[in-house]
Amino acid sequence: MRKIITITLNPALDKSIVIHGLVPEKKLKCSDAVLEPGGGGINVTRAIHKLGGHSRAMYLAGGYTGEKFTELVKAENIQYKVFHIKEDTRENFIAVDANTNLQYRFGMDGPNVAEAEWMAILDAVNKEHDLEFIVASGSLPPGVPLDFFGKLATIAKEKNAKLVVDTSGEPLKHAVEVGVYLCKPNIGELSNLVGKERLKHEEILPAAKSIIAKGGCEILAVSMGAHGAMLITATEHYEVKTPKVEVHSTVGAGDSMVAGMLMGLAHHEWGLRDVLCYGVAAGTSATMGHGTELCNLETTKRIFEQLRY
Repeated sequence: MRKIITITLNPALDKSIVIHGLVPEKKLKCSDAVLEPGGGGINVTRAIHKLGGHSRAMYLAGGYTGEKFTELVKAENIQYKVFHIKEDTRENFIAVDANTNLQYRFGMDGPNVAEAEWMAILDAVNKEHDLEFIVASGSLPPGVPLDFFGKLATIAKEKNAKLVVDTSGEPLKHAVEVGVYLCKPNIGELSNLVGKERLKHEEILPAAKSIIAKGGCEILAVSMGAHGAMLITATEHYEVKTPKVEVHSTVGAGDSMVAGMLMGLAHHEWGLRDVLCYGVAAGTSATMGHGTELCNLETTKRIFEQLRY
């Protein structure tokens, strides 16, 4: 498979529990916490591994939570390179109410990262050879400049590597100002990119085309949640509806979609519609699991065949 690295600046030690009724002011009994390594790029690497591919995760980690995080990453038998920081890796908390099947997600900002710490990742990427894809996914912790993904885009261009970006807000704007290979905004993030409060369905395609025309990206994949996704280039566009399934968790669905599309792009014989179908299949598969289980290979294959024809 083509050489892929993923970058996660703000990983999180994800803790998931199940409760039977969320009631304020009471001591609630819950299941034992399930610990998993989370964060955009980490999840993309984990999902690629689950789909039978290979990538290497680069991430920042520090403190006792960082040590536990790396222990969990190592247990998943994925390739990784950790860049140590002074402050503790953040924790995220997910609670599922079994009575209602509703999920409550609590995310923290993350540690303050010093300039030398985040620069270490850029330096490491700059020293990589024969890169095909660089995947930058997730939020930026305090201390990391908003144009970090823009700096990464410049390095990717110099190395003739394809940069895939899945983030939001100002970091996403900086990335498309430099230009990337693929970005995956949701409708709200796309609206923000083109300076609108919201976009109607029929406005998605022209909005995406305007970004592509300015050199913001070559491929723009718009995730639309339960309504599916669209993939747009300068000359092609496709839309795939999400099949109806029993949803247990949406954590990591977007990261699984990115992983699925990367696996699709690795198939030279696949067209872009198949790439989108496989991405949607992987993302849908992830919603059928619990906590942060991400996608499942057999389920992804089955859904892909349904969507493909």
